[in-house]
Amino acid sequence: MKIQYKGEIIEIEKSSKISEVFKDIIDNNKYTVVAATFNNEYVNLEYVIEQDGVLELIDISSKEGMKVYTRTLTYILGKAFEKLYPEKKLIVDYQLSNSMFYDTQDNEEVSQEMVENLQKEMQKIVKENLPIEQVVMTKKEAQDFFAINDTSKGRLQLDLENNEKIYMYYCEDYFNYCYGTLANRTGCINRFELSKYSDGFIIRYPSHKNPNHIAKFIKNKKLSWAIDEYEDIHRILNVDRVYKLNDAIEDDRIQEVILLAEALHEKKIANIADNIAKNKNIKMVLIAGPSSSGKTTFAQRLGIQLRLNKLKPVTISVDNYFVERKDTPRDKNGEYDFECIEAIDLELFNDHLTKLLNGEEIVMPEFDFLQGTKRYNGKKTKLKEDEILVIEGIHCLNDKLTSKIPAEQKYKVYISALTVLNLDRFNRISTTDTRLIRRIVRDNQFRGYNAKHTISTWNKVNEGEEKNIFPFQEEANFIFNTSLIYELCALKPVVMPLLEEITNKDTEYAEAQRLINMLKYFKEVPNDYVPKNSLLKEFLGGGAFDVN
Repeated sequence: MKIQYKGEIIEIEKSSKISEVFKDIIDNNKYTVVAATFNNEYVNLEYVIEQDGVLELIDISSKEGMKVYTRTLTYILGKAFEKLYPEKKLIVDYQLSNSMFYDTQDNEEVSQEMVENLQKEMQKIVKENLPIEQVVMTKKEAQDFFAINDTSKGRLQLDLENNEKIYMYYCEDYFNYCYGTLANRTGCINRFELSKYSDGFIIRYPSHKNPNHIAKFIKNKKLSWAIDEYEDIHRILNVDRVYKLNDAIEDDRIQEVILLAEALHEKKIANIADNIAKNKNIKMVLIAGPSSSGKTTFAQRLGIQLRLNKLKPVTISVDNYFVERKDTPRDKNGEYDFECIEAIDLELFNDHLTKLLNGEEIVMPEFDFLQGTKRYNGKKTKLKEDEILVIEGIHCLNDKLTSKIPAEQKYKVYISALTVLNLDRFNRISTTDTRLIRRIVRDNQFRGYNAKHTISTWNKVNEGEEKNIFPFQEEANFIFNTSLIYELCALKPVVMPLLEEITNKDTEYAEAQRLINMLKYFKEVPNDYVPKNSLLKEFLGGGAFDVN
């Protein structure tokens, strides 16, 4: 076979494994190699090559490499947990600053002794460098297998319903299903640390930016509280797993679930408006969140609730306060960096805010993006007694943006789609994946971009968020979770055809297939089930607010 690797053609024997052919390269790579892509599909290092193709190795200095690392880490934890505590059931909860939070299904508090025992057992498994073997079963084989084996190790109902082939991972006598590729040996996962946290525990691991060192854990108490609250509510509603959501669709209960999810949003938005109205010192609301969080619709709905509290919102766009193009900072590649805070004319912005809060009139600028300059077209603004400023932008939680405004006059809201839905106990749905799916739909509907373009630019979007938004999320007075438990069911009919347009000749194919493989587990919800005022309409279109 002829394999292209880093621009060179390598001839190999047919039916060779990647781990064998590229052993020297893998062993001598600067960072641990955990997987590969072959013809733009993610594959395990034990993948058997049966045709010509293009191969790339994935190490833990890449985002996808670190995803493989953390998936395998959870797999090793599952093996250790089952050996030490076979009577209990482990649950993967959510991610917190380069760590994953876990607890048990019985909601009993995890002890310090349990955490220490798990750490030792996991280290033993890693030290033994055991092979992790991917086994492919037919649907019939899987049905027969799980008829006589304990299915609590992973919920395979979804796989049995949707796939002709079932992929399982074995390590000695431990088996489990994992959504996504795993490393081929336990020894690859050699940096982690368990710590007691809340009623469960966390596992810290490296960042892809610094893969040889365990990242520092930063407590995100407000974020944790926001996620925990939603998890508790959806457990009560019995829709905390995908198969339960599908059951609600199958049993014609989904409209009730939708109404409850939307009512929760409305209640939270009303609470925010009530809190703002109670504090007479607050003169401005600052809203920030990562891409595709639904900031625009949220601001509109918050405005309605503020009006009910006799406060009229006045919107100011930070985008009109960019510095002149010649003064715009540049990034490490010499390109204009419009996302850094220095790209904003902070002195003018703060001067205008101060004047407005003092009851003075200002002439608002309008930024001409084509020419790269501010223009003044005579638009005047003055803040009345019953009016309040509402400002939305990526830097709104950073005090540097509003440095001249006293803290007591500001109310900060951080919003994000903090997904609480899991495929099963071991396989969580990433918040980032949910936002990416939202963005693919919106970009296609309203901006003329195809899914290939959106996926290709997503890493750069994430880099900007990690630098400009996430470090300030705990500065918020309130964290609003814009996720809706049913949203992937509603987005699926729109996004699947867009993802299927990407072919295996495109480098984005691997990511597209990963998303397709996740979405196929969801039953669909018709667009007309989504209420007109829903945050989802910002992406699907046809909503009550003209936000696009």
